[in-house]
Amino acid sequence: MADDDSPPPQRRIRASDKDRDEVLSVITEAVTNGRLDPEETAQRQDDAISAKFLDDLIPLIDDLPEGHQLHQRLARQTGHGQDTGPGSALQRRGATELSPSVEPGSAPPTNSVAIMSGREIDVAPGTAQVTTYALMGGDNIDLCAVMGPGVTVELVSYAMWAGNDIYVPPGVRVRDETINIMAGNEVRQSARGDGSNGTVVLKGFSLMAGHDVHLAKGYRAKDQGQLE
Repeated sequence: MADDDSPPPQRRIRASDKDRDEVLSVITEAVTNGRLDPEETAQRQDDAISAKFLDDLIPLIDDLPEGHQLHQRLARQTGHGQDTGPGSALQRRGATELSPSVEPGSAPPTNSVAIMSGREIDVAPGTAQVTTYALMGGDNIDLCAVMGPGVTVELVSYAMWAGNDIYVPPGVRVRDETINIMAGNEVRQSARGDGSNGTVVLKGFSLMAGHDVHLAKGYRAKDQGQLE
């Protein structure tokens, strides 16, 4: 009798209540952003509640940018890797095209000190936190390469009579959690995205200072040679 060289059947992992709740949260956020109609929402919620295995949950968030990180985790747990969904191999080439991101936190934090000076900072993919200190100076911070669906980047800045210019790609939500005294930040209207391409959280302290968030003209602003 010939040996059977076929691979063993893939082991299925049971879904927990926490897994189902996380998927429901993604669906709710997608509804808030206008991605699902009421019929689709109800169907996906019912499927999530009744799901028995992790691989039952993956298709429910496969096409939702809000669930990018959760999708990656579930895919790893079930052995599907990162090539599970349609379009998962796409690369980003234009200003409005989205691609899978590098796992957040896989790159070391970025730090900068600017005293009556500044520099150009291109934040690397996978960076989860950027920390800057500025005194009568500031940096140009390009976040285009690091952002992507489901990515959250914390920009922690301490500034006195100073400020940074921050450039983001389309679709990035900017959340301001800074503490300011006679200071403040400006997020240009064109830079206020819906979160489909990640979230930037502004943190830190400013005294008579502030930061400006701009929409970069093109996915890689430095390649386009022009910033807004």
